[in-house]
Amino acid sequence: MDNKKGDLFALASIPLIMTLGNSMLIPILPQISRELHVSSLEVSMLITVYAVVAILLVPIAGYLSDKYGRKMIIIPSLIIAGVGGAISGAASWFADGTAVYWIILAGRLLQGIGAAGAFPIVLPLVGDMFDDDEEVSHSLGIIETSNTFGKVLSPILGALLGAWIWYVPFLAIPVLCLASLLLVIFMVKEPKRKEEAKPLREFMSTVKKVFQEKGRWLYAIFAIGCICMFLLFGVLFYLSEQLESKHGLEGVLKGLVLAIPLAALCLAAYFTGKKIGNNKKMMKWCGVAGLVMSTGALFGIGFFNNIYFVIACLIVCGAGIGIVLPSSDALITEGIEKSLRGTITSIYGSMRFIGVSLGPPIVSLLMKAGHMTLFFVIAGVSLVAVILLLIMVKPESDEGKGGVKKVARPAH
Repeated sequence: MDNKKGDLFALASIPLIMTLGNSMLIPILPQISRELHVSSLEVSMLITVYAVVAILLVPIAGYLSDKYGRKMIIIPSLIIAGVGGAISGAASWFADGTAVYWIILAGRLLQGIGAAGAFPIVLPLVGDMFDDDEEVSHSLGIIETSNTFGKVLSPILGALLGAWIWYVPFLAIPVLCLASLLLVIFMVKEPKRKEEAKPLREFMSTVKKVFQEKGRWLYAIFAIGCICMFLLFGVLFYLSEQLESKHGLEGVLKGLVLAIPLAALCLAAYFTGKKIGNNKKMMKWCGVAGLVMSTGALFGIGFFNNIYFVIACLIVCGAGIGIVLPSSDALITEGIEKSLRGTITSIYGSMRFIGVSLGPPIVSLLMKAGHMTLFFVIAGVSLVAVILLLIMVKPESDEGKGGVKKVARPAH
């Protein structure tokens, strides 16, 4: 791994920057709502539209990365994401009134197109770079830690930039994308492909066969990735709204409070990635433990509305999600052969984007039903993830149909 530290550093910049480009907006959504005179639900669509377009395009990007190479997709995707951020940031310079909102929304849509071909393609590329399962798991832990560190940094940086001028967080996106683009171009050495890409018809037939054989646990991991992102972005949206409307916290101070549960998530992801190695049973049971932590914490918040108790529970919830994510990443990356890895992991990426897109608007609607209803509903969703992982993912039966089995890789 030592000779690939530069590659990992460059690849880790992609989830960091893609996360910043989205999560930086969370603390300034109320501010954007006031500036543009739009409702809470309408402003939440700035998160949702980014994720929805990514949901549709991530599988296509995954197939193209399997066919033409990972860097060939990542590089133009970073450029497109940067252009989308620039359009959103410059909207208020060229328009006024409601037109600004729609231009920002269009820029976010373009940014989502770029995001579809960036972070989701990093996971299979990391899998391609290493032959040893333990190195893959550890490297994926680093990538997931970078992703979660972006979530820690984003509320602070978003609030800081938003305190200057509300649209500056959008303008930061092209700068960040350019930095990541240069790192990828000059530092990432993609492994040479040993096999020619399969024709589309044969490829689709192979994908279908994979889902027939492994659908039981793949669908479960897809759903768990979706649920984790739904919980994370939902509770962050809730906390951002409550800190400002009920407790008068704004700017950097609010960003620092939002960063607390995210810091727990980041640390948990890092240590989990180091711990799980190539032990698939441990991956499963770490995931179960993390989801149980999140479920219990969310049920607890439903009973008590004290802000200090809420933040303490969200720290536990964040740590739980941080344990689940690298475990799920490793299970899905190591269980699929290299020629299909880009497509399968990109579908997993799509499911995570679905969670991102659903979190803020659903929580916005549930907040109207009351505090207890909101948290009992999302805790129930978390409980569903626990049940799926317990019942559907069975690394104990690797030799049985549908088990999380190590797929033979082509000889090197």
